[in-house]
Amino acid sequence: MTEEVAPREVYGKTLVELGRENKNIVVLDADLSPSTMTGYFKKEFPQRFIEVGIAEQNMIGIACGLAANGKIPFASTFAVFATSRCFDQIRVSVAQAKLNVKIVSTHSGLTVGEDGASHQALEDLALICSLPGFTVIVPADGIETAGAIRAVAAHHGPCYVRLIRGKLPLVFDNAYRFEIGKAVTMKQGTDAAIMAIGTMVAPALEAAAVLAQEGISCRVLNMSTLKPIDEAAVLKAAAETGAIVTAEEHQEHGGLGSTVARITAKHKPVPMGFVAVKDKFGMSGKPAELLERYGLTSKEIAIAVREAIKRKL
Repeated sequence: MTEEVAPREVYGKTLVELGRENKNIVVLDADLSPSTMTGYFKKEFPQRFIEVGIAEQNMIGIACGLAANGKIPFASTFAVFATSRCFDQIRVSVAQAKLNVKIVSTHSGLTVGEDGASHQALEDLALICSLPGFTVIVPADGIETAGAIRAVAAHHGPCYVRLIRGKLPLVFDNAYRFEIGKAVTMKQGTDAAIMAIGTMVAPALEAAAVLAQEGISCRVLNMSTLKPIDEAAVLKAAAETGAIVTAEEHQEHGGLGSTVARITAKHKPVPMGFVAVKDKFGMSGKPAELLERYGLTSKEIAIAVREAIKRKL
């Protein structure tokens, strides 16, 4: 069985490592440190941890002040609070000011589970990607999470990293080195390309394995940097496979699928399929059941690939 690891726990432990290496790392949380796992940093560096309470908008403002004074602030809360509740502060104080603030959200997407629609951020990527200058990353597993957190700490500028509540199967080994802006080819293929982020990378690999048994060769790309996206990898896949399916635990509008479609429409139009939430809010339920209900499975990816291939010229 493939080992599963919670990316948010990796995040918390990586923060501690960074804190030991760089005294300018400061962490902020909004009354959720046991859930976002920033509690690890709080325990190790209480003098560099700021608990703002249930005041997410203030948290962003404080992070901006720290960044303006040379610190590297990591601000964390649930994805639904980090984006929709704080969008004005992020837009004006972080993005327009081009401040070196790192927003790392947890509990994104349907896999928040029983907390229901009010807590299931399905539009956060659309919101953050709309802001000029933001780097947006959605890691595929715990190993990539560690690399992404280190990368955004070293990168100067606004960053948003999206993590989930539960565990993800490891799709990388310890030799993997994350690089901002670079897609990762998880599997080569010639008949179609599956481009996935976050929770959907493992199902994309599963779908490709099923399709291989049918004689369909699928390239699988992990597009963990959603912004700036690896346009060269997208266009190469479009040219060499002639069909693309995107997969994301997010609304169909404004996320990975929209971004890839914009690139291909401009430079290399090919048939596409989109595995995503179809203009609906979530609901309370077990994560696996919700992914099934909303069509975010390897089965649905495989169906979308078959349909896209049929539309190839």
